[in-house]
Amino acid sequence: MKAIQAFLLRYKIYLLHLLAPLGFWGVGAIAIIDSSSLPVPMDFLIAGYVWHDKSHFYLYCLLAAVGSAIGGLVPFYLGRAGGEIFLLKRIDRARYEQMRDRFEKQEFLAMMIPSMMPPPTPWKAFVFAAGVFEMKVTDFVGAVFAGRLIRYLVTALLTIRYGPRIVEVVGELAHKHLDAMLIGLGAILAALAIVMLRKSLGRKKTVAEVPEAPSNSGTLVK
Repeated sequence: MKAIQAFLLRYKIYLLHLLAPLGFWGVGAIAIIDSSSLPVPMDFLIAGYVWHDKSHFYLYCLLAAVGSAIGGLVPFYLGRAGGEIFLLKRIDRARYEQMRDRFEKQEFLAMMIPSMMPPPTPWKAFVFAAGVFEMKVTDFVGAVFAGRLIRYLVTALLTIRYGPRIVEVVGELAHKHLDAMLIGLGAILAALAIVMLRKSLGRKKTVAEVPEAPSNSGTLVK
């Protein structure tokens, strides 16, 4: 097991050295690898690039978000192909039911908000769930892209303002307060779901109150 981990680490380092000179195109390629298979510290990577090329920070964020959306299709389709059993091995039944209910109520936000969160958010578990619960591919790609773009833009702007060290500080806070972060995530999802439900009910009520136009079918033409 240790030999396999050491090999994967060497392989990851090799890929980083190989793709890093490609600039924002390399960041996009690394983001595909990060989302599809081998986890890569994307926030540190983007912070390093942005710190040395502040004027093009948006390109690194944009390509990284595109790469994440593309790479995420790999675990997404694995979930569609029968990931329910695999998902249940990683989370308990209660957590599984909670995720399913969340996707049924508001699947776009249920995928976008975890994509915004920094590690150690179990992002791939949400990706598998999106596949298991048969989320539309276009909605999935759009949700991941939107969430990742927001996350990487925040990372870039914080780096420009405070330096690359801020990424490590945020990461440490996320590790120490993971439970609070996930509770906050759940509260945000619940609030957004309530808002969307109220808007939907309001539209239905408005439509129901609009009187129908009088029919002219019985009018005689002289």
